[in-house]
Amino acid sequence: MVVIRLSRGGAKKRPFYNLVVADSRSRRDGRFVERIGFYNPVAASHEENLRVALDRLTYWRQNGAQLSPTVTRLVKQYTLKSAAAAL
Repeated sequence: MVVIRLSRGGAKKRPFYNLVVADSRSRRDGRFVERIGFYNPVAASHEENLRVALDRLTYWRQNGAQLSPTVTRLVKQYTLKSAAAAL
């Protein structure tokens, strides 16, 4: 099964996550098919902390990819933020 999940990077005590499309059998930080965004939980107020390529997300969802619970929460947050910015 193909899953869209977070892959951890960054230094100790400074996490940085990539939103990746990966096979569910691969390791968390292992092989992935495509990187579709990032999440930086410790970003400064003037830095971007979340970016998602929504076109690629919908492509993978239409082809059967499942979202992890955390990615579901982040995508919902991102769509609300981008909709508010469009107004």
